[in-house]
Amino acid sequence: MSARRRRAKLDPVTLSVIANRVDAIVREMSNTLLKSARSTVIASARDFSCTVVTGENRLLSATDGIPVHVFGSDLQTRSMVELHPDLAEGDAYLHNDPYLGNTHAGDQTILVPVFFGGRHVFTACAKAHQADIGNSIPSTYHAAARDVYEEGALVFPCTRVERGYRPIADVIRFCRARIRVPDQWYGDFLATLGSARTGERRLKELGAKYGLATILAFVEEWLDYSERRMAQAIRRLPRARVSATIAHDPIPPLVPDPIPIKVVVEIDPDQAAIEVDLRNNIDNLPCGLNQSEACVRNNTLIGVLNGLDPDIPRNAGSFRRITIRIREGSVVGKPKFPASCSLATTNIADRLINVIQSAFAELGEGYGLAHGGTGMSAVVSGKDYRYGGAPFINQLSLNVNGGPGGPRADGWVTYGIPAGGGMIYRESIELVEVKHPILVDHHRLRPASAGAGRRRGSPGGEVVYGPRRDPMTLSIASDSQVFPAQGVRGGGAGAPSANFRIGANGFEEKMPAVTVFELKHGERVRFENAAGGGYGEPKRREPERVLADVRRGWETVERARAIYGVVLTGSVADETLAIDRAATAALRTV
Repeated sequence: MSARRRRAKLDPVTLSVIANRVDAIVREMSNTLLKSARSTVIASARDFSCTVVTGENRLLSATDGIPVHVFGSDLQTRSMVELHPDLAEGDAYLHNDPYLGNTHAGDQTILVPVFFGGRHVFTACAKAHQADIGNSIPSTYHAAARDVYEEGALVFPCTRVERGYRPIADVIRFCRARIRVPDQWYGDFLATLGSARTGERRLKELGAKYGLATILAFVEEWLDYSERRMAQAIRRLPRARVSATIAHDPIPPLVPDPIPIKVVVEIDPDQAAIEVDLRNNIDNLPCGLNQSEACVRNNTLIGVLNGLDPDIPRNAGSFRRITIRIREGSVVGKPKFPASCSLATTNIADRLINVIQSAFAELGEGYGLAHGGTGMSAVVSGKDYRYGGAPFINQLSLNVNGGPGGPRADGWVTYGIPAGGGMIYRESIELVEVKHPILVDHHRLRPASAGAGRRRGSPGGEVVYGPRRDPMTLSIASDSQVFPAQGVRGGGAGAPSANFRIGANGFEEKMPAVTVFELKHGERVRFENAAGGGYGEPKRREPERVLADVRRGWETVERARAIYGVVLTGSVADETLAIDRAATAALRTV
């Protein structure tokens, strides 16, 4: 009998209390980062995540993190342990190396080892997407980078930044010398460090209350319980082996052809196991779209988990039942240096999630999801005349892609991107305008853009903004212009995305999906965000739901009739819009 099985079990109440306490610690870490960060990408868009990992490098809690950030946290802590045999209390490490377990260089992570009586028991991890990381272009995303050298990011391969709770000033000076907004970066750095230290403090309090033996027993019991929950969920699935392919838009001239992503998902309910094979994919590309190893793991798990019980704990225990097959040097595998992973958390990441969750829809009615709208990063930069020409740079989270339709619910309106899982906020327009010298003309949903279905996708958004006075540089890396989000089980595709530069004279110029350009005073940029795909036959959608969508302005009377087979009389303007039930019944039988 294994040592794990010989260990005395905790009673269920204590197990539940400690599990919820660990989750509460992660939430307190998140709140610390949210309330103390300086850049709006963190403090408004909430593009950050916190986790607790065990000393043996097993993910324990990622309670409210962004999915693409958190599931591979153990890869980073493993690097910390392997690279620093002199690990000690009071240490803190800065890690954003995608070749050592990080997601992409834009996500800087602070790792703090937590000791109980001299034993390394946990690591508190706080990861935050930065406004600037010293890239060769003013953006933390560089889709056109042919390799890591052209990308130009400052990369820290698990570098010690505190020893004995005292900062290592050389590292701080190095960052401040290379980053375009040093004061903003330093404020975000301190916020991230404070978040991890908050986790350390609370975990120590937890250990003092229950004792090391109980805490160690809890870890094993909680991970075993999580594995049992996952096994139960998989046993309820039908046996299947599903192959699926999806394509990311080409990004000429670097990648002139569509980028295929192939997956094979095998479900074995008898063994309570799921295997996802990604080995049959193309090699690394000469651009920044390659997945890092962490992102391949994270995004594969997202796609699988989207098809399972949402109450299953997301940790190393439940992940034991999922096997991911990758190969080195693949665009969706372990990257081969010096391939750039600048956009590893978006774009191909989103497509990978979509193809896996839609593969589950092949199991039958009630399984899987349609595709969500993908890829729309936008970074603004320039000089702020309000502060003496001081530089500004930030990723804006004003774009909103449409969420996918599912077997039980319509698409989520504020979905964002598949890799975000709805955890990244749509930014406050007011705060964006206060922090940056830009003005937002409008932000709204696009009528008649949602993928139709028994459960429709969400409409895509539209946003228009531009500089208040001085020129502003905009860096865009989008997707879904050529291949929009697809529906499943008879559902329709969502509307594609598009980017337009609006001249001072009102003339609109369609821009490439990946581009960097300048906006002058009086000019604007207009984004049409991708809508989500639909789930199931549209003519099975309840007429009352179609009526509600038309009243909201999300659908049109014409599409209600042509696509959904719902005949409406009256008008929205005078509030007389109603369902003609006899005509609807006749039309739906045709």
